[in-house]
Amino acid sequence: MTDQYFMSTTDLQHTEEMAVEAELGGPVPSPIATDSVTPLFTNPADWFVPPFPEKLEDLDVNPGFLADLALKTVPLDSDCSTSTIAARMHLGMMITEALLQRLCHDKFIEIKGVVGLHNHRYAMLDHGWEELRRLTSFCSYAGPSPVSLKSYTEMITQQVRNRPPASRQALDQAMSNLILSDYAKEIIGLVIGSGRSLFLTGPSGNGKTAMARALVDALPGEVWIPYAIEVDGQVIRVFDTHNHSPVPHANDNYDRRWVRIRPPLVVVGGELTLDSLELAFTETQRFYEAPLHIKSNGGVLVVDDLGRQRCSATELLNRWIVPLEYRVDYLTLSTGKKIQVPFEQIVVFATNLNESDLEDEAFMRRMGYRLHAEPPSPETYTEIFLRYARSRGLFADENLIPQLLRKYQVEGRIPKACDPRDLIDRTIDRCRLLRQPVKLTEEGLDIVWKGYFGQPSTDPKRR
Repeated sequence: MTDQYFMSTTDLQHTEEMAVEAELGGPVPSPIATDSVTPLFTNPADWFVPPFPEKLEDLDVNPGFLADLALKTVPLDSDCSTSTIAARMHLGMMITEALLQRLCHDKFIEIKGVVGLHNHRYAMLDHGWEELRRLTSFCSYAGPSPVSLKSYTEMITQQVRNRPPASRQALDQAMSNLILSDYAKEIIGLVIGSGRSLFLTGPSGNGKTAMARALVDALPGEVWIPYAIEVDGQVIRVFDTHNHSPVPHANDNYDRRWVRIRPPLVVVGGELTLDSLELAFTETQRFYEAPLHIKSNGGVLVVDDLGRQRCSATELLNRWIVPLEYRVDYLTLSTGKKIQVPFEQIVVFATNLNESDLEDEAFMRRMGYRLHAEPPSPETYTEIFLRYARSRGLFADENLIPQLLRKYQVEGRIPKACDPRDLIDRTIDRCRLLRQPVKLTEEGLDIVWKGYFGQPSTDPKRR
């Protein structure tokens, strides 16, 4: 089967034409539909396995660039050989040996011995050290070989748009630790199936962040991402161990410039700035770090506590109007060149702001789904309390809960979904401090209540 069977090349051409017209200020055509390709596979990562490259011609990156990368890799091992360089560059032995022989021909390195078939020991020459200093002054990247931007765009788009809808069983399992209404579960299921964004509102402490985090657990399958991308001889690093969790593949017959991962979950909060949505380049490392929304491709990006960022919520939302509608973003290299990258993730905006506070109707029109996290009802509060107590190995007398609910009424407080967890955890803290058996008692809960909530406020706005 050809790639055209899985994804129409017309979609990619249409996206490129749209980008050109947008940059020139011309008319912008209708956006690419997220359902332009019917999902075909239970796990697209099993079908879109990047094929193992047998020779240099099979790679999508300039051989001269790869030779330069090999030269930067040689000094990293005291006992440098073809096999060690191949492991560091994530290339096959035959391709790596061809690159090293090219460096030998240019008098940058020399052969010091034979290890085995297509496997030699190498050492740097003086001319090689001079060339190395020149190369690192431009780009100091010396890691796994990158893939082309075109290959990255096609691979991510194919995988995400062929992902099947989440099953109800997977959704229930992902939400098993949450107590949600059937309506909330349906909305979350629609978000997963469509890949559209979600705007979560409601008072703090009612599970908005937990719901957003659970989304990624319901996404079916895995996704292939590259370690890095090459653009005009410059490198953009994509993979990092903090945001990506590798998953073993069934065999070694694949292009090892790619890594199979679980759908990533990237969470950003008050530290988010507009600059962090652009390519990060420093004079120290002299290569780019992909912004967080690119690292979240194929997974979920959670913008937590929208409105508490260093930039205004309006500025942040305006930055993402085009990516949310057209599923592409535009990044700028230090040379001034703009590149188009895929924007293929579920974006969740969690906030305790009201929609009217944002005053950005253009953005809200582009929002996929909206969901309001309500404070828990007495029945829901009771279920949360009992379930969390059981999870901590504690017995909870149901008669304690009506007493807690009356305290909310007396003090004019609104219950939050996080309150049972916090009260129980503080009760455990107190019992351990007093070296007493851990029990949930009326006296203990009264004490930790005061330590948790403080004195009742006389100002109704602060309750």
